Amino acid sequence: MTDMTTTYVNLAPSRAEKFRQRVLPMILFALALAVIPLFGPSRTTLTLMNHMGINIVFALSFNMLLGRAGMLSFGHAVYLGLGGYFCVHVMNWIAAGSGIWGAVPVFSMPAFGFAAGALAGAVIGWPSCRRAGTPFAMISLGVAELVAAAGFMFDSLFGGEMGISADRMGGHEFLGLTLGPLEDVYWYIAFWTFVGVVGMYAFTRTPLGKLSEATRDNPERVEFVGYNPQRVRYLVFIFAGAFAGLAGGMSAVQDEIFTPENLSLVPSGAILIAAYVGGIRYFTGPIMGAIVMTYMGSNLSDYTAGWLLYLGLMFVGVVMFVPDGIAGVVYGTWDIISGGKFREVAGSWAIRLLGLALMAVSTITLVEVAFRWSDGYGEVFEPFGLALHHGSLLTWIVVVVPFALGALLLRQAARAENEVTT
Repeated sequence: MTDMTTTYVNLAPSRAEKFRQRVLPMILFALALAVIPLFGPSRTTLTLMNHMGINIVFALSFNMLLGRAGMLSFGHAVYLGLGGYFCVHVMNWIAAGSGIWGAVPVFSMPAFGFAAGALAGAVIGWPSCRRAGTPFAMISLGVAELVAAAGFMFDSLFGGEMGISADRMGGHEFLGLTLGPLEDVYWYIAFWTFVGVVGMYAFTRTPLGKLSEATRDNPERVEFVGYNPQRVRYLVFIFAGAFAGLAGGMSAVQDEIFTPENLSLVPSGAILIAAYVGGIRYFTGPIMGAIVMTYMGSNLSDYTAGWLLYLGLMFVGVVMFVPDGIAGVVYGTWDIISGGKFREVAGSWAIRLLGLALMAVSTITLVEVAFRWSDGYGEVFEPFGLALHHGSLLTWIVVVVPFALGALLLRQAARAENEVTT
């Protein structure tokens, strides 16, 4: 007889790898949140950081649908808005001190937003999750329009055009935070941002989180092994709505007001752009995208009237040329450096960066000259003291020549990279 033995290879990550990949990033994230106030940021910077925290949670909740479950939603702001509206009402009940609400701390508003978002997701998701793909996207668009219209129709619930405001200092202190100074609000936002990020990362490690990815890739196979893809999508939809509502609760305390604008397509489209620019394939992608888009939305408008056009061009460029987003670029670069291949691609990277810079100069010149010409005030774009009028030959040389050179350099860089890979 032959003694046959079978050897199995353990493919599971070791305890050290689990700590490095899962626990250490969360510790570093918490340390980053704790260190920021030590630099003495201004009130403007604190407000910007607070909105970044809100948008991080909002973008991650959106990516639970798009990146994890493959469900494109055009109305995700509905759940942030409904959660935020409910929290504003609760804050007013707390300030009135009536009944049980008098003992509820304002610090807990994101928990109420989480519950309201989950309820809204359960109600709206029941019919909408019966379809997937394009029909689901169209349903989400219709729901967004319906709820946004309701915001203007039902004044008692949504306050009409003026919205509903509240006072975040109306309740009891919690952990020594009055939520009056912006410093207190920062710690409040930082705490709930960390809770939201950890909660959504933990969701990706659950069987439901893994099933959502399987449903995205091959729903027929998921059904073949005994699971209902429609039910999986529905449950993910509820959790995504819940975490969006959590972000709404954070926003209610930060801004102390909610209007029907918070329910509209504008924030839904903005968070879609943020998630995709960051990279929907990676958990940290929406975090990066939310930080970049919030910063650009807050500061770029101080320098140019065409800042929305730049955001749109960036989104189109990412979709066409960098589908993995900022996170894909970061992790891809790190893999090349750690793999010892940096010298092989350094030349093509330098050519590519130069080409992108030249095309950026051309695009910025064209946009700024066009905006100044369309305003009709006779203003001339003067970068570095160089007067560029829309009727000047020099202007069109600056527009055409760098763009053409940049395109040629990008083509050359692509050929060089193909030669290296082959």
